[in-house]
Amino acid sequence: MGRDTLTQILELARWAPSGDNTQPWQFEIVNDLHVRVYGSDTREHILYDYDGHPSHIAHGALLETMRIAASGFALVSKWTISSDNDRHPIYDVWFEGRPNMVRDPLFESIELRTVQRRPMKTSPLTDRQRKALIDAAGPTFNVELFESFGDRLQIAKLLWHSAKIRLICPEAYPVHKEIIEWRARYSKDRIPEQAVGVDPATARLMEWVMQSWERVHFFNRYLMGTVAPRIQLDLLPAICCAAHLLVRPKRKPAELIDWIHLGASVQRIWLTATHEGLHLQPQMTPVIFRWYARAGRHFSTEPGLFDLALKLANNFEHLAQASQTEDFGFFARVGVSQQPKSRSIRQDLATLLRA
Repeated sequence: MGRDTLTQILELARWAPSGDNTQPWQFEIVNDLHVRVYGSDTREHILYDYDGHPSHIAHGALLETMRIAASGFALVSKWTISSDNDRHPIYDVWFEGRPNMVRDPLFESIELRTVQRRPMKTSPLTDRQRKALIDAAGPTFNVELFESFGDRLQIAKLLWHSAKIRLICPEAYPVHKEIIEWRARYSKDRIPEQAVGVDPATARLMEWVMQSWERVHFFNRYLMGTVAPRIQLDLLPAICCAAHLLVRPKRKPAELIDWIHLGASVQRIWLTATHEGLHLQPQMTPVIFRWYARAGRHFSTEPGLFDLALKLANNFEHLAQASQTEDFGFFARVGVSQQPKSRSIRQDLATLLRA
C-alpha cells in the first residue's frame, strides 16, 4: 500500500457522476492510508444546485466510488465529515488492507458508466434487472419503477412541461450557455455537443441562438424555439426506454450526511444498471423544480414560472401517488442501448489534486 495505490483509486474515483460534469471536489493525499476530499457546490451560479444538494449527492457518489474502487486493491475504506460546512464540506477517507477481500462486482462498471441521452429500446426490464436496481438502493431508500407505456407517456408529458420551465427561465440561461462544449465529442469539464442528444441541425441552431438571452427569448416567444429540443431531449427519450425510476428516501433528508447517503445510493443504482447491461439518464429537473415549489421559493423573475412549478409538482405527486410532504431524491430513465459514442470525460487527476 502506498501513494501509487491511492493514485490509482483516485483515477477511478474521479469518474463519479456530477451535475453537468461540474466535478465539485479536489483531493489531497495526506499519507499512504488517508485521502482528504474538499467538496464544494455551485448554488451561487447554477439554478439547479438547489441549496447545494445536487452537489452533495455528487459527493456521496464520489465517496461510494472510492469505496468500490478500493475493493479492487484489497482495501476497505471509511469516511467521516470533518467539516460540515455544507458549502465547503471536507471528507476524510481512510483505507485499510484486507488481504482476503473480494472485489466489489461493480468495480468494472466505474469507467463504463455514462449518460445516455438519446432514445433507448423499449424492451422491458427483466426480473433480475428490476430486483438488482431495487436492491442496489439500500435499506433506507425505496425505488419505484414506472414501466408501462401509459406510465412512460405520463412521464413524457411531465418532462415536456418541466423542459418548458427550464428553457424559458432566464436564470437557467447562463447554465445552459456554459455547460455545452460545442462541436465536441468529449469534454473534460462540460457536456460535449455530440452527447447532448439533438441532431446536428438542431445543435447548430442551438449554438447560434444561445449566444444571447435576447435570441433565446425571441425564438421561444415567436418561433416556438422550445419545441425541437423538448421533442428530442425530453418527449421521445421519455417514451423510448424500458422504465423510469424514482428514488425516495424513507426519511426526509435533513442534514448533509443524508444527502451524502442518497448520493451513495444513486451511484450504486447507476453502476448496477451498467453492470446489468442497461444505460441510465438522470431526469432531475422535475425533482428540483418540485423542491423549489414545495419550499415556496420563487426561483425566477419571470412571471408565472413559480405557478408552473407548482403545477408540475402536483402532477409529479399524482403520478407517484405521493403527498406534498414526501421527498423525492433522484429520478432517471433506464433501458438498453448501444454504448454512446460521445461522453463527458473528467479533468486530469493532476488538476484535481491539491499540492
